[in-house]
Amino acid sequence: MHLITTQKELETALAALAASDFVTIDTEFIRETTFWPELCLIQMAAPGVEALIDPLAPGLDLAPFFALMANETVLKVFHAARQDIEIVFHMGGLIPHPVFDTQVAAMVCGFGDSVSYDQLVQRITGTQLDKSSRFTDWRHRPLSEKQLVYALADVTYLIEVYRHLKAELEREGRAHWLNEEMEVLTSRETYDLHPENAWTRLKMRLRKPIELAVLQHVAAWREREARERNVPRGRVLKDDAIYEIAQQQPRDATALARLRSTPKGWERSSAATGMLAAVNAALDLPKEDLPKIPRQAQTSEGTNAAAELLKVLLRIVAETEGVAPKVVANSDDLERIAAEGESADVAALSGWRREVFGDKALKLIRGELSIRFHNRRIGVFDTIA
Repeated sequence: MHLITTQKELETALAALAASDFVTIDTEFIRETTFWPELCLIQMAAPGVEALIDPLAPGLDLAPFFALMANETVLKVFHAARQDIEIVFHMGGLIPHPVFDTQVAAMVCGFGDSVSYDQLVQRITGTQLDKSSRFTDWRHRPLSEKQLVYALADVTYLIEVYRHLKAELEREGRAHWLNEEMEVLTSRETYDLHPENAWTRLKMRLRKPIELAVLQHVAAWREREARERNVPRGRVLKDDAIYEIAQQQPRDATALARLRSTPKGWERSSAATGMLAAVNAALDLPKEDLPKIPRQAQTSEGTNAAAELLKVLLRIVAETEGVAPKVVANSDDLERIAAEGESADVAALSGWRREVFGDKALKLIRGELSIRFHNRRIGVFDTIA
């Protein structure tokens, strides 16, 4: 098993891969102690071509790899592509395109919610993969033959998985379903997250606009600090500390030292100085510039019951269509449809999801559709006027 470590080998392998209509791709990385994932291995395959690339090899320029990621004539096949695409975006400044995600395709084809790669390989090819090297420290060199065999299997079997799912999507007339999902997955906005929006990751526990302003400023400061230092967000400041800071609003180190959620002595650090500057910037905002607390929609009588009915409808539709419920709608979608009806801004009321489920959901809450037990089965029926 050969690991590519020289520029000539890389260029030769990438040229061979670029001659195919599609390539399968996976990456191995470490990110437990960093903000940005540390790329440790790139695995790629196409019919008759295999490549294991060592991005840690001294002097290796990955420009040919990024060029292939941007090549519109070659389809890039991943399984659970989100983190792999994030790595390419961070290191290469681009989003791979076009993309086929076999995990999403499997959900559309009825293989269940978030099916794992090894489960999918077993169900489609009958092969049981050896996953004993899953928790390898991929930074360590040299990599063993067993590790390389494990890594390469993540892309070689993906060829057959892709072909099977592609054929099934075409047979069922669902290729456009996947295309809609890939548009979101390959949108730059999905990965180009701005520090000013970091507060949206946090669960809302606040009641006052000034508290929200502090939370927004401190979350943005933490995001910038974590990126610059390349450490996890929690290493800079825990979420619980941000909530307490938003509520207590310390203006100086003395006030900060009284908080229970920050480490003892942290108030004297340079990081604390930057965080306090963020707090004071929020506290100095004019009243008219303070953010508004998002209001939860008032739940009308019967909304909870309607949401429960929609869950039943979703299960019926998913079973009938042979698609994973999770890819059609989530609990939040159902609750918002129950509360807001047609005006609910949710994915379940657009595109292919609306065709499959959304229109039926709206008819159900309008009383134009009914669910009942008939001939030993639960079914959906038009309501007789």
